[in-house]
Amino acid sequence: METPGNKWLQVFEALANPHRLRIVACLRVNRMYVSELAREVRMSRPLLYMHLQRLEAAGLITGNLELSDDGKAMKYYELTEFEYVVTPESITEAVRTLTDKAAPETPHTKEDN
Repeated sequence: METPGNKWLQVFEALANPHRLRIVACLRVNRMYVSELAREVRMSRPLLYMHLQRLEAAGLITGNLELSDDGKAMKYYELTEFEYVVTPESITEAVRTLTDKAAPETPHTKEDN
């Protein structure tokens, strides 16, 4: 089961890379197929696929395989709808749901007393 805290970690880890931020920025305008996106972000397709997998696993983008008019298979990627509001309160709530064994215990807040 995926918890909100673990989802936040996955999303923020996916976004903690300048290449992946560029990919998100490119896809903000419109969906793109892999070769087009590789040219836009100036990256090899194998390396791009690695970054796309990370963004897709975090739920930030989706990929769909489509056939072109000439019958060529083309993988298109587009952004999913997402919004994360980062506040001390939202972080505290996310921490309460972490299941990562490396995560520290939830700190006590004034509200807990």
